[in-house]
Amino acid sequence: MSKVFVLDTNKKPLAPTHPGNARRLLTEGKAAVYRRYPFTIILKREVSDVDKKPLRLKIDPGSKTTGIAIVNDDTGEIEFAAELQHRGQQIKSDLESRRAIRRGRRNRKTRYRQPRFDNRKRPEGWLPPSLMSRVYNITTWVRRLRNVCPIQAISMELVRFDTQAMQNPEISGTEYQQGELFGYEVREYLLEKFSRTCAYCGTTDVPLEIEHIIPKSREGSDCVSNLTIACRDCNLKKGVQTAEEFGYPQVQAQAKRPLKDTVAVNATRWKLYEQLQSTGLSVEVGTGGRTKFNRRQQNLPKTHWLDAACVGKSTPESLKVEGINPLKIIATGHGSRQMCRVDRFGFPRTKPKSVKRVKGFQTGDIVKAVVTKGKKIGTYIGRVAVRASGSFNIKTANRTIQGINHKYCRSLQQMDGYSYITGGAASSPRINSGVSAAKIL
Repeated sequence: MSKVFVLDTNKKPLAPTHPGNARRLLTEGKAAVYRRYPFTIILKREVSDVDKKPLRLKIDPGSKTTGIAIVNDDTGEIEFAAELQHRGQQIKSDLESRRAIRRGRRNRKTRYRQPRFDNRKRPEGWLPPSLMSRVYNITTWVRRLRNVCPIQAISMELVRFDTQAMQNPEISGTEYQQGELFGYEVREYLLEKFSRTCAYCGTTDVPLEIEHIIPKSREGSDCVSNLTIACRDCNLKKGVQTAEEFGYPQVQAQAKRPLKDTVAVNATRWKLYEQLQSTGLSVEVGTGGRTKFNRRQQNLPKTHWLDAACVGKSTPESLKVEGINPLKIIATGHGSRQMCRVDRFGFPRTKPKSVKRVKGFQTGDIVKAVVTKGKKIGTYIGRVAVRASGSFNIKTANRTIQGINHKYCRSLQQMDGYSYITGGAASSPRINSGVSAAKIL
């Protein structure tokens, strides 16, 4: 099973310990809980004999989910495993929504910030915020794990996907070098490909528009294989449906699988490598083929955290994976900078934000509330939503309890921009009973 991280009295990381040993130290009063996620204890007395293990942090970067594993190179034991879920698509959607509202204000000639173009130059190596968020998430957790675990080396999968070969496995020669659009503009290429007729109704001799087979709002890409030609009536009628949902599966069949995730991994791989190199640790890189070979040699199923454990040449010949329960980490962000909520026309519909912290608590903190009187007697653990009045809401795994006085609340972990799932099923950890269950916080 996953080990428990241990800190000494000076908050220096020690070798992770078995959960049973950590439970004994806590029961005997020799240690205290330092952090809930990942679970870390801190010793109350100094330790002289420290066992230094050659622990390696291994990372399998992904567009939506990144696998993380801490492996003992000598014994092959997996000390810790996690799967980090990114929020790049949510960031992209939020930026597009903000842009639409801003442009709407400009078109109506209402109050808006003038566009600024002077000295607006993107630095070298610039990546969109939706892509950089993936890099920041990984580097954040590398830093956090180094603070609680004596990591001596890092391994990451440095892979570049061949998008042309993924679209057409038979591609070769000059076609591979020049690409599908060689000698064409996109519109002219599509007009010739579809014989200047609407791909849906077959109409000719009418104005035709470029249309996405899988809409961009449904994670479709601007890749030419996802584009077709349609008349305006069909384009409007199709809306946000895919071509198959619109009743034209034959058009859908010619759209290859979206490559947005592939492009995201390709675009961020070197940026992530540079960030890991700046830690000062030895960084080993491995190919996707090596990861697959290591995993198949040990007959392991394909999961993100197991792929991470199999990254690189340093992978032990035998990995001990029995009983490992990976921590699910979901990037949620630190709230919104938007001063107030707006309606569909872009006008304010709520009051501006007030103070961020109330009675020492902030929205998103994990708290434990022990209510001793009233209609809500019980113990509740979950995320808190603060109010200026001091009467908070606590969101547990399966319900929200409203109107809990701040005097009953005790902070377990401050909001850090991530939520966590442990155990298995998404149920409450401890609600009005003494039975522990899986938790989602």
